[in-house]
Amino acid sequence: MKASLFLPRFVFAVAIIFSLGATSALAREAASPWTETDFTSLRLIAATNGTGGGETVSLGLHFKLRNGWKIYWRSAGDAGYPPSLDWKGSENLKQADMRWPLPHRFSILGLETLGYKDEVVYPITAWAETPGAPMQLRVKVDYLTCSDICVPYEAELTLDLPGGGAEPSPFAHLINRFAVQVPGDGAAHGLTIEKAEALAQAKDTWLRITARATSPFTSPDVFIEGPDVLAFDRPMVRLSEGGRVAVLTSKVWGAEDLTTAGGLVGTPITLTLADGKRAAEKPMTVTAGVGAANTGNNSAYSFAVILALAVLGGLILNLMPCVLPVLSIKLLGVVGHGGRDPRDVRLSFVASAAGIIFSFLVLAATLIGLKAAGLSIGWGIQFQQPWFLIAMTVVVTLFACNLWGLFEFRLPHWVSDVGDHAAHSHGLGGHFLTGAFATLLATPCSAPFLGTAVGFALARDPLDIVAVFAALGLGLALPYLLIAALPGLATRLPKPGRWMVVLRRILGFALAATAVWLISVLAAQTGTRAAWAVGALMIGAVAAVWLGARSAHPWRVGGLAVAVLAAIAFSVPSWLGIPADATLRAIDKDPRFAAILNPFDRDAIPGHVAAGHTVLVDVTADWCITCQINKTFVLASDEILTRLGADNIIVMQADWTLPDDAIADYLASFGRYGIPFNAVYGPALPNGLALPELLTKSTVLDSLDQAAP
Repeated sequence: MKASLFLPRFVFAVAIIFSLGATSALAREAASPWTETDFTSLRLIAATNGTGGGETVSLGLHFKLRNGWKIYWRSAGDAGYPPSLDWKGSENLKQADMRWPLPHRFSILGLETLGYKDEVVYPITAWAETPGAPMQLRVKVDYLTCSDICVPYEAELTLDLPGGGAEPSPFAHLINRFAVQVPGDGAAHGLTIEKAEALAQAKDTWLRITARATSPFTSPDVFIEGPDVLAFDRPMVRLSEGGRVAVLTSKVWGAEDLTTAGGLVGTPITLTLADGKRAAEKPMTVTAGVGAANTGNNSAYSFAVILALAVLGGLILNLMPCVLPVLSIKLLGVVGHGGRDPRDVRLSFVASAAGIIFSFLVLAATLIGLKAAGLSIGWGIQFQQPWFLIAMTVVVTLFACNLWGLFEFRLPHWVSDVGDHAAHSHGLGGHFLTGAFATLLATPCSAPFLGTAVGFALARDPLDIVAVFAALGLGLALPYLLIAALPGLATRLPKPGRWMVVLRRILGFALAATAVWLISVLAAQTGTRAAWAVGALMIGAVAAVWLGARSAHPWRVGGLAVAVLAAIAFSVPSWLGIPADATLRAIDKDPRFAAILNPFDRDAIPGHVAAGHTVLVDVTADWCITCQINKTFVLASDEILTRLGADNIIVMQADWTLPDDAIADYLASFGRYGIPFNAVYGPALPNGLALPELLTKSTVLDSLDQAAP
């Protein structure tokens, strides 16, 4: 090699070696040696290579953990303990303050713990006794690391920092990366923790936390720190206002052991709100809350019990008034199989059951999507949408025309013959859609146990929602499955004949009455002009079907006319509907009941209770048939009206016919997502008592007595 080339390369290599050596020395100066164990590695690092002239030095306790192992936050949760540091033996150290990056929540076998996996740096601010002088740091670290088992360790770390200049070390960025994860007041992330309220329900105590964000929440959580005697469950989350408001409700354990006169009320706590990488921390004092806790996630009910309640609630739903309009379809489904082959009967009813369960899964998916978007969710809320009411009115009208014999409904072969190649007139696809139709008409009703199951599901994760709604569908489908298992129940009936034609026509009028009811609900949402217009269009659709059946091309004549009339019906609310800011309805149409009603005002309830009054809240809607049954036979009965008319009783009615986030939030505070719903408050029940879905006079009177002073 030529000397002219060798010398520059030699100088370059020496420079690289010198640079690497200098960097290595710098790193050694700013970090203690690693202390290794079977599952962890840790060391003390500094953001600068000297103490500089300031009063503080930025340090970090650096952990690396083996796969699956974790260490803990300052409040470890149900198990574990955080690292503790003893700086005895250090020189030129006045004090050292360790900070805590935002932790992760670990849920294992019902235990909730908070901590870190893989790698973490705990930022430390070290205060010098003599600024600018060298600092000798000696720290003993006592910590616990856990996986399937827990192992305690002790480590002694040594780091000497020279005085003088303080250039950034190679660890400055690493320390800063975790320092920015330490929660602040939330202002930088647009997060605000507004209030923390104590709620009592039965013998349990709950903490309800309300938080707000300038941009929608995605997956909010809250870590609660209070007196040592308290423990807190993982919170249930309810989003509203487009995801910008989060209500997090956590069950509190050990509140009975508090020595303060107000129990949990007045207790100082620290809240750390987390939403992805956003965080806010705030010390607060617990205040008294109004309402009941959203106990949809109540650990008093195991998941297996909730699924059993869902099946039972779905089965009872068959007996609710909302399902009566579908009676004609169910009845014809049974009698139409008289004399049929048992195999055909079994397959048809299994297909109907599958349609019911499939529809419940579609409802679950829809509610999951709405919940993820931060919108109000609830049982039967599709009846708050005019387009849904119009669609159901069109479908019910066509079903009635079919039963009247105006046309013979045939699905396309690729739908009607799904899973069935027999020669009978209606394939399995038709029975499947019949089951789906029955589900849609059943959803305005609530039933015993259904509210508990739905409330539990909608406060949980998507998989839980799907499982509970599948169980609800199974319960509603049980009568169909019973006939599928015992087809003789249907085949032993008389064969269809002229009596069947008469029955079809009678039941067609039952569906026509259902269409009238749907239009009456539409009137409450869009006004009477729009409802009358839709009704007239449906009468026109019936006439079009009748005329089409008498033409040479019924589908070209009648089918096209019905399609045009249906399209016009969907556009009616935008043409003739009442503006959104107009008053749509009176509070109640029953004059005797309306005379004692007051508009719903959730914030006014505590004042009424403090004044010694009893408050009855009635949440209702025009589309909720069970609500109307409760009002007609219980709330508006002479005996109950006399009691509710007393001077010390205030009756509030919340009308949920139209979407209302305030009402949805109120229902969710009790773990309910459907109506009917009634609650009673009073001096003896300041947090409210939720009544059963189906009211009785004795239930209402007993609750009023229980709430009185």
